[in-house]
Amino acid sequence: MAIIFKPILSMPKQTWSAVKTVVGKLSQDELLGLVADLYRLSKPNQAFLHARYADAEAAMEDCKKIISDCLYPDMQRDRPLQVAKAKKAVADFCKAVAEPILHAELMVFFLEQGNAFTVEYGDIDAGFYDALLVMASGAVQAICGLPKEMQEAYGERLAEVVRSSSYIGWGYHDGLKQIYTAAFPDWN
Repeated sequence: MAIIFKPILSMPKQTWSAVKTVVGKLSQDELLGLVADLYRLSKPNQAFLHARYADAEAAMEDCKKIISDCLYPDMQRDRPLQVAKAKKAVADFCKAVAEPILHAELMVFFLEQGNAFTVEYGDIDAGFYDALLVMASGAVQAICGLPKEMQEAYGERLAEVVRSSSYIGWGYHDGLKQIYTAAFPDWN
């Protein structure tokens, strides 16, 4: 007896267009119900909605706490570095909040925390420094997008990160200095 395999019918691809068509027809009450359901579904959804619609400053402080815990963990309690979690916190916040000054603040804070940790505890590894350099590039881009009168304070904080990294290896200091001087040639 031969076994015959029937092809599995492929499911149609799920797209935003299909959802948008249905959501576009919902009443205001139905939309509020949907948002409430999404809010209750997960902590990340709650954080996103709070950052976007309620209190971006408070959401940024929550994000800074995550960054601090991840990039400057309590070594007495044997807490690990969690670079990916810190990067995700920044990325999620930047998706929720469209205020460049808050992006600059958060990215510079990320650099300050990671840099301070390595200054205190010594060299980490190339992946750690690569993450810091990527964030430095993002921070410079955010800072340069600010009005000129707001750039200087962030530029000074970034300059302090560059100065304090002078004895760190893995090409980190050189990379930071290159990013900084390319963005702010007149500030050197």
